Amino acid sequence: MKKGRKLFGILFFIASFCCYAQEGTSVFNFLKIPVSAHVAALGGDNVSLKVDDPTLIFSNPAAAAQINDMSFNLNYMTYPGDTKVASASVVKVFSVRHTVGLTARLFNYGTMDETDEEGNVLGDFSAKDMDVSALYSYTMGNGLVGGATLHLIHSKYAEYTSTAIGVDVGLHFFDEEKDFSAGLVMKNVGAQISSFYEDQTEHLPFDLQFGITQRFEHAPFRASLTLKDLTRWSDHYYFNPEGKNSVGRKIFNHVVAGVDFLPTEKIYVALGYNFRRANELKAAGSAHGAGWSLGAGMQAARLKLGVSYAKYHVDAASLLFNISYSL
Repeated sequence: MKKGRKLFGILFFIASFCCYAQEGTSVFNFLKIPVSAHVAALGGDNVSLKVDDPTLIFSNPAAAAQINDMSFNLNYMTYPGDTKVASASVVKVFSVRHTVGLTARLFNYGTMDETDEEGNVLGDFSAKDMDVSALYSYTMGNGLVGGATLHLIHSKYAEYTSTAIGVDVGLHFFDEEKDFSAGLVMKNVGAQISSFYEDQTEHLPFDLQFGITQRFEHAPFRASLTLKDLTRWSDHYYFNPEGKNSVGRKIFNHVVAGVDFLPTEKIYVALGYNFRRANELKAAGSAHGAGWSLGAGMQAARLKLGVSYAKYHVDAASLLFNISYSL
């Protein structure tokens, strides 16, 4: 157990050191879009849930330790325009302490007109983002689990392409007696192997997140609070056409809150609120449900289903569907 804690302590130190080089404009921002319907329903970010749900490994690699052996997962999201969003994962448990997984996701933005400076149509082009990853989690004992994910990321927009390597490092803690869990994750630490332009290197969308989840003892509810983008506090990072953000708004831009209603052990109904998304969509002219998200799911002996509704764009909302099965 001591060796495991030392290993993940070293990984967190390296990631912390690297994150300061990732503060500028980032590419591969599709990595910020949630894959889990449960996470999406709770506001779009959650690193602390303790549930047997394979989609949670996209949010925290340490969550793999709580997934049943040989669990398969497929996901599909509706997105504005002709964009098609799909993802999949598989989790394999090798022993009480060791779990591995593979994931893949694709954003296909369809075909668009290629025009010149005067608006004349010259032809068409396609655009897509892809990510393939492998993860490993190690159970250290006393409710503590560590995990890491290695990403191979590729984007192609017409003749412009870029490839990158990224790493997520996560910790998860669960207190069974108090039904309390917590998570800490550093996401997208890495660099481009090849850039869109030869003379311009861009950063991955680094995100440091911390979250807690508490189930109430005498009520069918479970509450989650997640703090995100904990290394980014300057005004230029946040969209606000009025200029400088107030102190309160700057703080709440980092907060995501959600609650689960649990009528039975196999069913959840979730509601979430993302303060930054609400602030920025409202500022962009969309106040209709901005920031709110909701969803529901069920879990049978082997089959798990989830669906969520959320708004990530001014013009349209998105539905996210999950289906998972354990052999």
